[in-house]
Order: sequence, then structure tokens, then C-alpha cells
Amino acid sequence: MLQQAEYIWLDGRKPLQRLRSKTRIIPETSGIPRIEDLPVWSFDGSSTYQSDGHNSDLLLQPVNVIRDPIRGDGNFLVMCEVLNEDGTAHWSNERAKLRELLESRGGAALEPWFGFEQEYVFFDGNRPLGWPENGYPPPQGPFYCGVGPNQVYGRAIVEAHTKACLEAGIMIYGINAEVMPAQWEFQIGYRGIDGESAGPLNIGDHLWLARWLLFRIGEDYGVEAVLASKPVEGDWNGSGQHTNFSTKETRDPKTGMEAIQRYIKQFEGKHADHIKVYGEGLEKRLTGLHETCAIDQFKSGVADRGASIRIPRQVATNGYGYIEDRRPGANANPYQIAYRMIATVLGLD
Repeated sequence: MLQQAEYIWLDGRKPLQRLRSKTRIIPETSGIPRIEDLPVWSFDGSSTYQSDGHNSDLLLQPVNVIRDPIRGDGNFLVMCEVLNEDGTAHWSNERAKLRELLESRGGAALEPWFGFEQEYVFFDGNRPLGWPENGYPPPQGPFYCGVGPNQVYGRAIVEAHTKACLEAGIMIYGINAEVMPAQWEFQIGYRGIDGESAGPLNIGDHLWLARWLLFRIGEDYGVEAVLASKPVEGDWNGSGQHTNFSTKETRDPKTGMEAIQRYIKQFEGKHADHIKVYGEGLEKRLTGLHETCAIDQFKSGVADRGASIRIPRQVATNGYGYIEDRRPGANANPYQIAYRMIATVLGLD
């Protein structure tokens, strides 16, 4: 019997990369195949903004594999890195840059953990799902974590996506309706389950795979999940990708708060460098309004959702834990976010 493996990768589109995928037929395996048993595969980089037509072959190197909840048992989703024909990392391969930072430049010694809170908005054509054809819905207020047909739009798609993530083994740990109508959020990160890794490579892979499933399930409903930083102009919340970050230092009761305060000072000194890789359209979202800090300012605070860096109340009380970087936009690349945060803590770049 043969099985299907969906090879998924990031293209070379600028300023934002997009997901691509194609299906490889593989021999039957018992359980989830090992990465080393999945073949390297080629693709046409000239059609993905990654090479020219005169020398277009690039390689897909499998790096993470999970169950495919769309096709069902015996099929798989495979996250891949893009390599040049000689096996070196392609210029568009941000995962390889993060991997090198961890393996060769001291990043792994920090024992960094990440969590990403992915906001997005469902669009039906050129307007958010459920919005009136003319005019706007009522002002924000009743929609965050709301319930009822006049408060939330798209719950059936969200439930289908959550179920798919759970069946696939993706490290999803929560969902909720967000402040703007048709806006939702899911969270990927540490769940306290033995054997799961909250390291930046695995969590980054899982976020991209969860995004792929969101877009793929959207096909079945004729609805697009939009990751724009400011999906609708005006007095409406933007969409972020709040990033939870900790290291062995911040998680240690003996060193936690001292390390957190030190990291915040380091982040402040590199604020402009972070903003450069925290997503497209941030200037429209980071205005100082709608639970954001202005893009040209940096501040931190306990339980302050208008800060650049929020220290959760429980962390401040306990004296150790994690911090939340509230600056990244919904469309930012999690590999780049993790690279920038780790490099700043290490004093690199």
C-alpha cells in the first residue's frame, strides 16, 4: 500500500514568504516515518521566487513530520527546508539560519522555549466574514471571547482547524475569538506534555504547519484566513503574533526576575532591529492604540498590554517564568522572531 506525504515549504516572495506544498507518494510505513527515511525532493524554484528559469532546480529537505488530518490515517505533513542543488541552505531558508544560531553560536545553551499567539481574520471576498455588505458591524466590545451568531463569525472553521491540529499532533494549546469581529487566535507552544519540545525550531515548524492547515481548511469553506497586521483600517484592532519567550535562566526561581529585567534592557537596545523582522505593515498596527505600544517607542510593564514587553502578573508574583513580546505582527516569520530574540540575548548581530 502507498501513502501520501505533503511536502510543505516557504517560498521566496518578498516582503512576506508564503507557504507552498506538493504531494509525494511514499511506501507504506508503520506509524509516522522517520525524517531520515523521507527522501529529499526537488522543485521548480523559478515558479516560487527562489531561482531563475535557467537553473531552477532546488531541493526540499524534510525536517519535521506529523500526521495529515486532512487525508487521514497513513498520510503525513512534512515541513521542509529549502536547499540549493549542492545541499547548502538557500538564501530564503530562515529556519537554517535559526538552526545555525542554536547549534554553532551558543543559542542552544540558553535552552530557549517559545510560544506563538497567532491572530488572523477570516475574509469572505474583500470583506471580513459576517460583516455587512454596506457599512460596518457594531463597535468593538462584545466580540472578544464572545458567543452567539451576532458576536462571532467563522466558529465552524475554527473548530475544524483545532480538531485537525489536535489530530495531527501540533502543539496547539488554546483558541479564542478576538476583539474585532471575524478575528480569531490560536496558540502554539508549551503544554507540559512529556516528550514535547518547546524549542524554537519545533515550535516554529508547528506554527507553519498550523497555518498551512488553516489555509487548507479555508479552501473547503471558501474563506481566507488573512494574517495582515492591520486587516481593516480605522478603529479596529490589528492582528499580532504575541511571542512568549523563556530560557533556563528566566524559568529558574533563583535567577528568573534578574534575567528577565536584563533581557528587557537588551531588547530595548535592539528595538529597531527587532521591528525590522517582526512583520509587514507594523506601522499601521503599532500606533499606541488598540492594545499596542507605538512603533517608535519601547516600554515594558507588568500585566501591561500597551507595552512592548509584558511581564505576566503571575511571573511578577512568582519571580520567574517568561516574558511576552507584543510587537510581532500576525504575518511575521516565527523563525526570524526566534532568531532575533535569541541573538539579542546572546549579544550577537
